[in-house]
Amino acid sequence: MAVFPLLISLLPLVAGVSAAEEEAEEAVPFGCGALGLQRPYTKLCDLEAVWGVVVVAAAGGGVLAALLLGLTLLCRLRSVTEAEKRSGVGPLLLLLLGVAGLFGLSFAYLVERDERLCVVRRALWGVLFALCFSCLLAQGWRLRGLARRGRGPRGCALVGLGLALTLVQGIVAAEWLLLTVLRLGQPACQFQPLDFALACSYVLVLLLAALAASALALCGKERQWRCNGVWLLLSCLASVLLWAAWLGFYLYGNEVLGRSPDWDEPALAVALVAQGWLLLLFHAIPEAHSCLQPPPQPSAPDYFDTSQAPPRMRETSFDEDVPLSHRQFVENQAFAFDEQSAGLRAGGNGNSSTGPRPSAPFRSNVYQPTEMTMILNGGAVPSAPPTYTGRQLW
Repeated sequence: MAVFPLLISLLPLVAGVSAAEEEAEEAVPFGCGALGLQRPYTKLCDLEAVWGVVVVAAAGGGVLAALLLGLTLLCRLRSVTEAEKRSGVGPLLLLLLGVAGLFGLSFAYLVERDERLCVVRRALWGVLFALCFSCLLAQGWRLRGLARRGRGPRGCALVGLGLALTLVQGIVAAEWLLLTVLRLGQPACQFQPLDFALACSYVLVLLLAALAASALALCGKERQWRCNGVWLLLSCLASVLLWAAWLGFYLYGNEVLGRSPDWDEPALAVALVAQGWLLLLFHAIPEAHSCLQPPPQPSAPDYFDTSQAPPRMRETSFDEDVPLSHRQFVENQAFAFDEQSAGLRAGGNGNSSTGPRPSAPFRSNVYQPTEMTMILNGGAVPSAPPTYTGRQLW
């Protein structure tokens, strides 16, 4: 009989445990129960907050596209035989590395932030953008040289330029973190949006320099590289418009709509994914297609096509091309052939003493050049050789 009071006393405890389990199940967002993801990774699968799922899908597809394009370039690198195209492969691979980093960094904005994650966000944001825009600047410098002189800098120099410009932004980001987090003791997750935008001012300088270099690449005389310059200019213009849009929304739009700071992280994540796809579609894919395209084969002129201009033949002077000793030898052979034919026409043998002696005509003592001699002499009538004393027919 004492068991029933004990069971009755345990009922509230069991009811409390079941209620806690139900609350925990209700706390799991819709779409995350099947995957088994819990906080702080619920934004990766929360179907109620659709922006997180869209960013995950776009970032995952971008990483896959960047990796496949980079592997294709590495596998077909031997087929790129032209030095002008081969010099652009290095900056392009470096750009694909930066684009993959942008897509990967967007996942950091879908996880609930803590102190370490905020340090990673602030450190890698400017460095990855600086890497991408410095590669665009290097490509603009290369296309400028190809458009003006038909040759550009080497690929090693372009890669070194991109890494050096990226290192400057790395130093700027490290100093900003040291001043705000370590010296001032400010939490890494708490910073003013204006301070974050000012820390990216060097990145904007790189982007504007790349825009200017791409515009100058269209002013060269070599039209073969104009298509590459147009794609580079489009990618830089689209990046400038994107940065103007997200900076305006991040600094002023959230406050006007009353969504600050709830929409700060979605704005940064969308900016990362959008910038990565812009660089892939407007620069990386067209540049890779241009590098892997085989060189055009020289076509033979169509002599039956009357619309084409006739091929220009070089006016050759036989006096310049034929040596003097060879011309004298040909003239001597012509003299011998003329003498033999004259002897045959006379009907006698030059070595016979029994036959009738032919009478030498008067013109046998006059130097008469043959047609071959006149052709080899350029059309002018040559003078008699110094050793010519008249034709002897016997």
